[in-house]
Amino acid sequence: MPRVLVKLFVCITAVAAGGLAHAAPDHVDITWLSIANMHFEVGHQQILADGYITRLPQELFYSGATGIAATHRAARPDLAAVTEVFEAIGGESAVNLLLTGHSHFDHSFDTATWAKLSGARIIGSSTTCLQVLAAKIPARRCKPVLGGEKFTLEPGVDMYVIRWNHSGDPAKNAEQHNPVELREAPLPDATGGLRAGVAEDFPNGGGNRAYLFKISWLFQDSASAVDLLVPIVVDGRNFGSPLENLRAAMQAAGLETVDLWIATGGRDVAALVLPLLKPKAYLPVHWDGLFGAFKAGPPQPYADAGLETLLRESGVRQIVPLMYMDRWRLDRNGVQVLDNKAVKQKLGFH
Repeated sequence: MPRVLVKLFVCITAVAAGGLAHAAPDHVDITWLSIANMHFEVGHQQILADGYITRLPQELFYSGATGIAATHRAARPDLAAVTEVFEAIGGESAVNLLLTGHSHFDHSFDTATWAKLSGARIIGSSTTCLQVLAAKIPARRCKPVLGGEKFTLEPGVDMYVIRWNHSGDPAKNAEQHNPVELREAPLPDATGGLRAGVAEDFPNGGGNRAYLFKISWLFQDSASAVDLLVPIVVDGRNFGSPLENLRAAMQAAGLETVDLWIATGGRDVAALVLPLLKPKAYLPVHWDGLFGAFKAGPPQPYADAGLETLLRESGVRQIVPLMYMDRWRLDRNGVQVLDNKAVKQKLGFH
């Protein structure tokens, strides 16, 4: 049979069997947008995790062990700031899925704004879904997850949701650490603003959600070593301990190691997670503070000597972020730095 006809026959056979073959993506491009805000480009998926660009002023908050339990007034997202970042990274074509790790203000305060700008669907806690419902995002666009779910975002891109915990200590800052979900959508004030305190409209959302991608990386935007082995219980329902939940997700994904761990929590968390996760590389996030102006960039260089020592001793490569909008590619060769000057220049970063 002539070569052209052979190729045509193969194509017709593939269509008859259910469509042309879809090759699984062989890499993911990763951008750090400050705090724990991440952008993942994998296959046809354009995923924004957290996405807190608004910078609420520290003086807005008061009370609680960490001073962020309550607020003096309601506040609205900085639409102009979020829109500027949205357009800089590519606009509507750059966001088709929104993930939230947990529902504190420094993670989910801008989720509804991103949803309005992009039209993207949302995956997060039931608290996050209630927060965006308060901003008139239809309930059908937000999928609440409890942990243990698997999503096939496209052929070859599987995501596993892991019920996780939040940083802190129940004996020291219970209002920030203990798992709490909203029971109903918060009521905006006359300006459309919500109360951003962690004991108000922005509790952590039942602890946290970590996301494991089979390609493979784990994204986890908070953690506490105090109770990684203690079951998470919300309203009497036991969701299992974070480490056992991670173990179950790794088994479900058929993974014994991951190529990259994107995380926060320092040495104490890493000492517990590393033996189970066995990552090849580590990217620290959420080390740059909560209240500094986004356009000012990180207030100081990243440094965590204790964690760096542990990673080195464990044979884990540490990826050191330098500036917001730093970008990397993860593929079979590991993690490589990508040039992202064009986006940085749009936002005034150098």
